Amino acid sequence: MRARTTVRISLIVLATIGLLAIVASGADYKVVDTWKLGGDGGWDYLIADSDGHRLFIARGTRVMVVDTESGKQVGEIPETPGVHGIALDYEIGRGFTSNGREDTVSVFDLKSLAVEKKIKVGSGPDAILYDPFSKRVFTFNGKGHDRTATAVDASKGEVVGRIELGGKPEFAVTDEKGTVFVNIEDTSELVAFDPQKLAVKSRWKLTDCEEPTGLSIDRKDRRLFAGCGNKKMAVVDADSGKVVASPAIGEGCDATAFDPDRGLAFASAGDGTITVIKKQGGDTYSVVETVTTQRSARTMTIDLKTHRLFTVAAKVGPPPERKMEPDSFVVLMLEPGR
Repeated sequence: MRARTTVRISLIVLATIGLLAIVASGADYKVVDTWKLGGDGGWDYLIADSDGHRLFIARGTRVMVVDTESGKQVGEIPETPGVHGIALDYEIGRGFTSNGREDTVSVFDLKSLAVEKKIKVGSGPDAILYDPFSKRVFTFNGKGHDRTATAVDASKGEVVGRIELGGKPEFAVTDEKGTVFVNIEDTSELVAFDPQKLAVKSRWKLTDCEEPTGLSIDRKDRRLFAGCGNKKMAVVDADSGKVVASPAIGEGCDATAFDPDRGLAFASAGDGTITVIKKQGGDTYSVVETVTTQRSARTMTIDLKTHRLFTVAAKVGPPPERKMEPDSFVVLMLEPGR
């Protein structure tokens, strides 16, 4: 009896130590709210507008705009066929959407959400990024034989050039100092290019990283976080391209994020998990928490002011159809422990 009691106490102590370690790391994330939005259509990227307390969600033929305090839909950007992503330029008060089936970018007013114009870009624009250094918007095109990024002058709303990427681009980030980084899915590479000169600076093979998708950046420590199809996160030196760590993540990752205030990296996966990773010193990165969300919640964004995470999901049937159940689309909001 005494032996059993000792074992039980030891397990409780270990569990308590583990919980304290999570809290000390600034993690301990939980799903605190679920907002049912419903509606037809699939989804892709989403982006948090911290200043406007809004969430922009790509929903196939439109962009849903949701108030992040009430969870209610407060607007919509219509006629965005095959929309994949949204980019925001606070300086000029404009937003941009990548419309994959129309090969266009919609330019809209951030306050009124009114569409000002559409711009013809490359074939099948997927991810979209605003780079404050060059003051340009980039679409990453991957339909047919197009493997390019199109540069758009954000203020003028005009295409100013294009750059060949040498493979199918996925997500991209900027260091805001003159370099844009983009994952190349079909070659498992990371390309760094100059957003002003539209010239490739570096092309790096991502060691032990299959089909990289989501990408985020720690600008202070110059580290990139690429979500890989083989259930790993590649932590990459943004200057040398060397993979310095490969912590385990969930299956079906489509987005990563980084919180510079808390020093945490996140990877959201379609298996219904968000993996929380922390730098422990040097180039040691460890998983400090795996949060359960909902199956199909593969994309994600972070509000850097509130430290909240947002992911979206729906009840989806088995492959190959993966048919979505009507009216099942939801937003999940996660908050860290205090």
